[in-house]
Amino acid sequence: MSQTVVLKVGMSCQGCVGAVKRVLGKMEGVESYEVDLEQQKVTVKGNVQPDAVLQTVSKTGKKTAFWEAEALAESEAKPAESEVQPAETEANPAETKVKPAETEAKPTEPEAKPTEAVAAA
Repeated sequence: MSQTVVLKVGMSCQGCVGAVKRVLGKMEGVESYEVDLEQQKVTVKGNVQPDAVLQTVSKTGKKTAFWEAEALAESEAKPAESEVQPAETEANPAETKVKPAETEAKPTEPEAKPTEAVAAA
């Protein structure tokens, strides 16, 4: 199934553009791609998964995010700051699902501390 993936990539020069083109050229399933330095926009067409394209372009070391997520961040002033973090963890959605389980385990820790304090006294 062919689809189009649009990314916002922090590119500052033709060298950056070359690095992005190089990794996309090696990626399996890519039929075509456009790299727009001025808009910092990368459009990839082909039989590809959006997360796979994001991870591949991220290997260049450039700040990479889905275009839609970045557009939403720019439309709201404050969430733009917090939008930077989801862009980094977006490649690994499993991590964000693990965190709530960790916070559920924490309430048992404070219960253990008072007994330690009694033992120390």
